Amino acid sequence: MTDEWLSLSDTAKLLGVHPSTIRLWSDKGAIPVHKTQGGHRSYKRGEILLWAESNSKSKKETIEPEGMMNEVVKNVRMQISEGRLQEEAWYQKLDEDARAQYRMSARSLFQGLMTYTATNGEEAASEAYAIGYEYASRARRYNLSYVDAARAFLFFRDTLVESVIKVYSEANVPTRRATDIYSRMHTFTDEILISLLDTYRKLENANQ
Repeated sequence: MTDEWLSLSDTAKLLGVHPSTIRLWSDKGAIPVHKTQGGHRSYKRGEILLWAESNSKSKKETIEPEGMMNEVVKNVRMQISEGRLQEEAWYQKLDEDARAQYRMSARSLFQGLMTYTATNGEEAASEAYAIGYEYASRARRYNLSYVDAARAFLFFRDTLVESVIKVYSEANVPTRRATDIYSRMHTFTDEILISLLDTYRKLENANQ
């Protein structure tokens, strides 16, 4: 039984982590993995159980968050590409150049959130202001109202939050830790929205 071969998903279930975590551990050489002739990852149950007994706790703590964040990015891209963005009324008002700029908005928002999380909020104020300014100035440049500017931001914010919730739920992240992450995300993105509205007002007043 200990010589049984396991797939990547079977190994993830055995260890109780998300498949993306196993993929990341494998690529970093942090877990025993074998490659088939077709290039697929496979694992021996005995090797995995021995690895889990010896050092899975420390490996999980250092690598799992990165793996989950990679999965969040993939999920956000999928949500945008599945047509949800095209259904937004504010998006339909834009030309192709403007649409391309807004599709990049998810990336800046995600990077800002990661910076906020990694620095324990030390750069939160300046990071939130910078992202809010970016959304406000872009909306003004493409003649969107402040209402549409807020809707555009909330679309990307909600897509990101939904993706984090989905990935964390699938990874069985402890409730206390997940709740803390969700709370921090909303605190940070609320600051961005305030910055967006304040910046839009200032830009509008300056052009009157």
